[in-house]
Amino acid sequence: MPQTPPFTGQLNTSSYNKNLYQTKEEGYPGLYYHDNNLVSGSLEALIHHLVPTMDYYPDVIRKIAPKILQLLTEWTETFPYDFRDERMMRSLKELTHRLASGDEVYRKAVSQMSQGLIRRLTVLSQYEEALGKINATAAERLTALKAKPQAAIQRDMLSICNDPFTVAQQLTHIELERLSYIGPEEFVQAFVQKDPLDNDKSCFSDHKKASNLEAYVEWFNRLSYLVATEICMPVKKKHRARVMEFFIDVARECFNIGNFNSLMAIISGMNMSPVSRLKKTWSKVKTAKFDILEHQMDPSSNFYNYRTALRGATQRSITANSSREKIVIPFFSLLIKDIYFLNEGCANRLQNGHINFEKFWELAKQVSEFMTWKKVECPFEKDRKILQYLLTAPVFTEDALYLASYESEGPENHMEKDRWKSLR
Repeated sequence: MPQTPPFTGQLNTSSYNKNLYQTKEEGYPGLYYHDNNLVSGSLEALIHHLVPTMDYYPDVIRKIAPKILQLLTEWTETFPYDFRDERMMRSLKELTHRLASGDEVYRKAVSQMSQGLIRRLTVLSQYEEALGKINATAAERLTALKAKPQAAIQRDMLSICNDPFTVAQQLTHIELERLSYIGPEEFVQAFVQKDPLDNDKSCFSDHKKASNLEAYVEWFNRLSYLVATEICMPVKKKHRARVMEFFIDVARECFNIGNFNSLMAIISGMNMSPVSRLKKTWSKVKTAKFDILEHQMDPSSNFYNYRTALRGATQRSITANSSREKIVIPFFSLLIKDIYFLNEGCANRLQNGHINFEKFWELAKQVSEFMTWKKVECPFEKDRKILQYLLTAPVFTEDALYLASYESEGPENHMEKDRWKSLR
């Protein structure tokens, strides 16, 4: 960042302060002027001075009204969730009413801004409602699976679609849709408390939770467990090996698209203990492609290989001519971790009490980059049948995965035998 040159001149503070305190405006206790210019004041006095009332409309408001309107427009477009809070919406209505009543020019702009905000809030509510229905359907199917475990074997991913590229495209649809609803304020609210795992609701309890961010993390977990379920479900070793190879191909296509989140979820599912212990099945799989993908997402050296691939995808996105080349879907849990540690590891203020702008520029840079990625329109055609399966197919719990794994390939040691007995 460019450094501001230090001030080397001298200021006669004694005469300045004397003049300052002698020219206090009587109507506004707490405001101080110098040569008829306002130079300081308490926050309460400044608010009182700036906010119009029914019989008072300060000249300064006329001058800054366009800037206020611009600020409110950008606020409602970028952080619409803030206005789900009734107090915020009430304050917005009061302020826009005063802006509109002060000048005919602003009425149309205020109306357009308000309509845009209502539209965005409606779309967000519809999305949350749709998520609720998807989750309810998934829960119903899981209940049905528990009642008739054999029914699931008749229907698996390969029976729905056996083309890895098509499945990778549909995963990308899900990723981009869910990303598009995560607002920048959710990153802020995720780190309001000192510890993101702290369940204490006392702080900011009346603020909107980062629900879309949480739903996206839950999607990652679902995909990991779905992959593990699809592998552990088949009774025959040959079928299990085919499913393994299929998901390796899906993961590779995700990497080529720039969908790193689905890629990592698939790798995570294949590395779960109930899957990784299936040695006889793995012996039938050509693992060279999987080894390359694991190397790309290797966590060593702070995910150096992945970060290099992400930079490459980002560069491709910047120079892209098509939506297909613009796709960048980051490994989301790592993005959250990066932002969290940047927030926690750097002080908000410098030792001299000044705001640490370097920290906030860096935070803004990371969130702004994410905001660019989430705006990309998915170029692939939707396949409702595949999407429905990916979002609602029943997935096994960890215990159910272990049980299916032991039934496919028996326990190999005392610890596995004990666990199998307890699960049965």
